[in-house]
Amino acid sequence: MSNFSIRLSRREDAEHFFRVEDDAAELLRQAPELAGIPIPPTSSVEHHIKAIAHGRSLTALVGEEIVGFAEAGPVRKELHLHELSVSRKYQRQGIGKTLLGALKIDGRNSGFRAITLNTFRDIAWNAPFYARQGFVEVENFEGRPHLAESLKGAVGLGIPAERRCAMIHFLG
Repeated sequence: MSNFSIRLSRREDAEHFFRVEDDAAELLRQAPELAGIPIPPTSSVEHHIKAIAHGRSLTALVGEEIVGFAEAGPVRKELHLHELSVSRKYQRQGIGKTLLGALKIDGRNSGFRAITLNTFRDIAWNAPFYARQGFVEVENFEGRPHLAESLKGAVGLGIPAERRCAMIHFLG
């Protein structure tokens, strides 16, 4: 198990985020249950720079090496988790769980009511992981059009709608 730390993200982290996200996405590309299903593209460095500028991005490090990150953005009184990625070499060591926990604390302390996300419904390290962290599936998108838009975007990439789900964790 690696010793790791979490800090607020810095602009210069963006290039490393691209590498971490692409590495983590390799698990999706290799998953037999996703054979023939397109995998969402890795976010650009420019996208990560913009997300970091909004101040709701956290970086996980082992020593000086960036090994994971969480990026979220405000949608009214909720945060929407755009990406949570951990390099394959460092997965299953509590880094993703810690990033999510820190995001929950930050969200609660900043007055947000919940954290939302969209993910693969039936991949062990997607919806089941988030469910273990207190997220529940959202079935009614009323008042949360960003979740419907995200699902529509995934379907537009060729991902079957039934393979995706929206989830929420109330920060109460």
